[in-house]
Amino acid sequence: MLGLQAMAVAALIGAALTPGLAQEVHRTCLSPDQRREAVSTRKAIPLTRVVRAIKARGGVEVVRAQLCQQGKSLVYVLTVLSRDGKVTHATVDATSGTMISGG
Repeated sequence: MLGLQAMAVAALIGAALTPGLAQEVHRTCLSPDQRREAVSTRKAIPLTRVVRAIKARGGVEVVRAQLCQQGKSLVYVLTVLSRDGKVTHATVDATSGTMISGG
């Protein structure tokens, strides 16, 4: 039994020390209807603008995109594929289009 407790504690410590994981826990992604409303009320820029900006930065292809609430902000969480086939993740501020991380 002590082994399970030690594993659980190790997992919690690892999660606390893993960059970005804390943000994942506090991120809630919007439904398609919520996404359309956020864009139509100008709380978020259209995804097409974000994709164009990402492609201009380095010729990557966006293969998945979600609009999520992270704290009090809206962010686009993107999965991108580079020309060399490497898959990475990027987070973009959905109100300004500014890259927050990745890409």
